[in-house]
Amino acid sequence: MRTTERLVLRPFRETDLDPWIAMNADPEVTEYLGGVLSREASLEIASAVNEQYAAKGSGFLAIERRADGAFLGACGLQRTPWFPDTEIGWRLAREHWGHGYATEAASSWIEYGFTTLGLSHVISVTDTPNVRSIAVMRRLGMSFDHEQVLEEDGVEFDATIYKLTAEAWEAARK
Repeated sequence: MRTTERLVLRPFRETDLDPWIAMNADPEVTEYLGGVLSREASLEIASAVNEQYAAKGSGFLAIERRADGAFLGACGLQRTPWFPDTEIGWRLAREHWGHGYATEAASSWIEYGFTTLGLSHVISVTDTPNVRSIAVMRRLGMSFDHEQVLEEDGVEFDATIYKLTAEAWEAARK
């Protein structure tokens, strides 16, 4: 579990599952994430996330707002299926967009990745038209790395990849 000024990043709880399922069924939330997920797929992801966190101490954890305990979405460090890098990623329910929660949660995970896990860099991958996620990447201090056509579940998409090195992160903190 990790905490920030406004957030708690923790494994999924039973009470998170209904809002998690609803969020993954929202076509606006999942537009750049491969599309709407079924209830079963959402439950499988939550279970796998908790197992990964228990085994490795990192993963795509639930985001809870400290002020009222509201479930906002998920964020964390994970391996990408396309690269040997560690990726920072986030997914928030639409009603929680625009409040800086993704940036705050991702910043905490990036700090953990560099200071505790000893990562040399982290990347973030999104569909090229996903300007909202690219804006978060820039707020995190990440720099454009490259564009590439990637494939997920047999579907190709144009991806934009940003990168942050431990050195750049450390220099920005001074």
